[in-house]
Amino acid sequence: MLFKRLGLAALFSLSIVGCTTAPNTLAVNTTQKIIQYERNKSDLDVKSFTLTSGDKLVYAENNNLTAEPLLLIHGFGGNKDNFTRIADELEDYHLIIPDLLGFGESSKPMSADYRSQAQATRLHELLQAKGLASNIHIGGNSMGGAISVAYAAQYPKDVKSLWLVDSAGFWSAGVPKSLEGATLENNPLLINSKEDFYKMYDFVMYKPPYLPKSVKAVFAQERINNKELDAKILEQIVTDSVEERAQIIANYHIPTLVVWGDKDQVIKPETVNVIKDIIPQAQVIMMEDIGHVPMIEAATKTADDYKGFRATLKGQ
Repeated sequence: MLFKRLGLAALFSLSIVGCTTAPNTLAVNTTQKIIQYERNKSDLDVKSFTLTSGDKLVYAENNNLTAEPLLLIHGFGGNKDNFTRIADELEDYHLIIPDLLGFGESSKPMSADYRSQAQATRLHELLQAKGLASNIHIGGNSMGGAISVAYAAQYPKDVKSLWLVDSAGFWSAGVPKSLEGATLENNPLLINSKEDFYKMYDFVMYKPPYLPKSVKAVFAQERINNKELDAKILEQIVTDSVEERAQIIANYHIPTLVVWGDKDQVIKPETVNVIKDIIPQAQVIMMEDIGHVPMIEAATKTADDYKGFRATLKGQ
């Protein structure tokens, strides 16, 4: 949902939109052009898959089909395009980047189970259908990190490595001061208005990329439209601990890279200590002056760190 680099054509289109903050048709169309420009730059095609439940999963995939597959999982309130920028830096891998059920262009059933285990099972069904379920590398941000852990714990022999970016699910670390006392009525991650979205944008990132208000308004309206389901999903995931399941990752010695922004206000940076205690083989990188979504705030550095981690796995 967030982009730093806008193409010249997109910037020209935005100049026509001007400073309006209403998500009118022109703003919506322009935003879609920007998103498509970024996808094209990262060689990403959008596809869909129907689960056995009848629900639809939409996902982005690059064309490096002979490379090792890397599944990238977005966080709460996000979608596949959270990884569009960094996908350009990860072109050496076969990228599969889904919209999780309940988010983006995927189905949004109100009655579904949105906890990490259920989401992991759906992703496994997608990968099985694509013939990619074995020897998979997985990366996830925030809620996507918890789902990555759940996936690796359920299918430990199939997972070659884990990349946990400001991961949720390790709740024994406690709640950051910025979210103490937060409820479903006042949580800054739930969006009821455009102003809520503007505040959330700055809350989750220490170095938020510039976005015109016309574009932010489009993203804000998407979150407002989904606010009832968002609240239900958030209520499920904040009590969904993956700490016990993470022990399986340690037992199977699955190589793990943990990346955290030291200015994260959503999930405490001290969580890395909890993860390291549970998964002793985990490598930890703390990113200075970065918030909750390093792959957006510092795409090149985040990608370089990951590629360095992957280089250490060669021959294993």
